[in-house]
Amino acid sequence: SADPLSITLQLISLYIILILVFTILYLFLAAKPLQKEYQFIPQWKISTLNPVINTNTDKEKIFFHLGQNAGYFTKDGEITYQTTFPLNITISDSNFATYSAEAINLPLYNNDGKEIGKIEPQGFPFFSKDNLYVFLPGGCSLAKCNKDGSLSWSYKGTVPITAFTSTNDFCAVGYADGIIKLFDNTDGNCILEYFPGGSDYPIILGIGISSDGKYIASISGHNKQRFVVTEKVENQPKIIYHSFINKEIFTRVLVSFSKDNQNIYFNYGDRLGIYNLNKNKEYSIETTNQIISLEESNGLIYALDKNQNKYTLYIIENTNTLIGHFSFEADKAFIRAKDEYLYIGKDNHISQLLVTKQ
Repeated sequence: SADPLSITLQLISLYIILILVFTILYLFLAAKPLQKEYQFIPQWKISTLNPVINTNTDKEKIFFHLGQNAGYFTKDGEITYQTTFPLNITISDSNFATYSAEAINLPLYNNDGKEIGKIEPQGFPFFSKDNLYVFLPGGCSLAKCNKDGSLSWSYKGTVPITAFTSTNDFCAVGYADGIIKLFDNTDGNCILEYFPGGSDYPIILGIGISSDGKYIASISGHNKQRFVVTEKVENQPKIIYHSFINKEIFTRVLVSFSKDNQNIYFNYGDRLGIYNLNKNKEYSIETTNQIISLEESNGLIYALDKNQNKYTLYIIENTNTLIGHFSFEADKAFIRAKDEYLYIGKDNHISQLLVTKQ
């Protein structure tokens, strides 16, 4: 008969071999490298109540607007200028102006708080990025100003303006009668005019343009409300995509192109729509309310919505994938995104988060 000890040793050797084989198979077939995930790491938090002002800096300045306070801060967490205003303000990273209902001969300030000129046209000023526009009395006409506030050009209309957007080189205006006009920012020349149509009541509620002025996206109409993408072909409009909005909206809405002009973001009801020009495909992400702000940096989209005093921030990859969201309560809030940093303003505080993938 076989030696029991010999059999035991053979079994042990077999078990060891099986374990080794299983381990090797697991390592090569089953094991997968851990996927990197985005981390949001707090860096600093500053108060806008009686802050220490550092005016002696040449660092890049980022504007903020919280309630009746506005000003500028740096990525290091220093407030370089702050002002309290009684009624209204329009502000960019370079300039700002405060105004009331009269809006006549308004001073124009740089981001150091120094007056650099007067806004020549009478009306309500509005910064779109660093371009300064004025909506003229009556709500039907528009003017663009130079850097010192003097008049660059104006366009007189007869129908109320209901939507507006701009890039460095172009601006687009939507009207209550459903007309969209595209203007050259240099001289105010109207280079395109068209009517998206398709609805019973053709008001323009939201509009966006690509940085090169080639594409215009809009949300328009009531009763068969539509999202429409139009291509400018030799200064003629060509509708290349449209879809109907299931849950109609009755207020102005956000329509915005991504920096690479490939995605268009548009808000309707409790959805953030995303249309990809390359794929000719529409996606959507569920939100809790209307998007009030959208920022893009380092391949991420940050969309902020508001429902009474509850704000929700959505973080979206440029692959149109929602990677996360969180909510907070505040009376006033804003978001800004620069490079790898996300800034969140909340009532009397501003916080910086480092966004990294680990």
